[in-house]
Amino acid sequence: MISISRLLCGGTSPGDQLRYGEGGSDEQSRMRQSFEKKRPIVVWNCTRRCNLRCIHCYASAVEDDSSEDLTTKQAKSFIKDLSDFEVPVLLFSGGEPTIREDLFELARFAKELGMRPVISTNGTLITPEMADKLSEIGFAEIGISIDGMKQTNDRMRGQKGAFDAALDGIRECVARGQRVSLRFTINRHNYKDIPAIFDLVENEKIDRVCFYHLAYSGRARNMIKEDLDHQQARNAVNLICERTMDFYRRGLEKEILTVGSHTDGVFAYLKVKKEQPERANEVFELITRNGGNNSGIRIAAVDNTGDVHPDQFWWHHSIGNVLQRKFGDIWLDTSDPIMRGLKDRKPLLKGRCAKCQYLNACNGNLRIRAEAVYDDLWAEDPACYLTDEEIGVA
Repeated sequence: MISISRLLCGGTSPGDQLRYGEGGSDEQSRMRQSFEKKRPIVVWNCTRRCNLRCIHCYASAVEDDSSEDLTTKQAKSFIKDLSDFEVPVLLFSGGEPTIREDLFELARFAKELGMRPVISTNGTLITPEMADKLSEIGFAEIGISIDGMKQTNDRMRGQKGAFDAALDGIRECVARGQRVSLRFTINRHNYKDIPAIFDLVENEKIDRVCFYHLAYSGRARNMIKEDLDHQQARNAVNLICERTMDFYRRGLEKEILTVGSHTDGVFAYLKVKKEQPERANEVFELITRNGGNNSGIRIAAVDNTGDVHPDQFWWHHSIGNVLQRKFGDIWLDTSDPIMRGLKDRKPLLKGRCAKCQYLNACNGNLRIRAEAVYDDLWAEDPACYLTDEEIGVA
């Protein structure tokens, strides 16, 4: 994740301990230690079931198959293993995680073991009663996906009324003082809605917004030609930067992040270097300390069957199963060539990525896009919109 608000405006957030290894309180110290030990945030796709059918779903979620989901007993054993391995955050995802009847029991269990429970949901099933339960558990964050305004969102999510239902879910959570993160996946269908999304975040008093770049995985593998071209991506990120700075100038200290492209961190640094040169060194240090893409390093995924993946976009490659081995043993095992490569990828990268002067700040970006487009895991990321001159390969 790239914190646009931190880089451009100096704003801080609870996630900074995990991005930069900062913090002084007891909880922040634990997070800093996790950062230093390279313990991953774990995305657990706790079910593949979903009530929507989004065209860009990386998990290729289905409507009603739950036969392979971990049982409550198996899930608790897995969560205990994560705690023993000092995993700092467990993100409940799907499918649609609120469909699991034991969700709250498992989230409470994770929190009791010292992890931050987070949830990523489409928000359409959040009733007042469910919002009460989410608040009672004390999720560190409720991530709710909206991929455009009403017509655009409903078309992308495959269900009429999905926008209104998700917005109701957001309002229920905000009303209970929950930290809400709006999640928006950028593509050619919806990038023109970005200004309206900023207005929505302001009007609905949403704390945080994450703009995801398209990852070519699951059903989104069929959307490669529907991704933004380089100029469109550049314009979209610049707009996000400008609207973020406008928020801060007006005293609205929202946390604005982009996800899935560490190109954005370099873009923000170059923008600061030009417009706020006195802060350039600070920003360069932050993006370098962050280390760039952390798939296989500080981000992991476990699917509904217990298979472990380098990140949530790698469902087609498993490195082990938590029903057979402890998560920590799987994660530290470098006998798998893909995991071994991801943990030390710089010597393997090709093309512009290999030559880029900001490689330490980007780490080759999202490898799943290179694999999808070039059938080569170590090829350059085709979505990098920076020019050859900017990255020093002209």
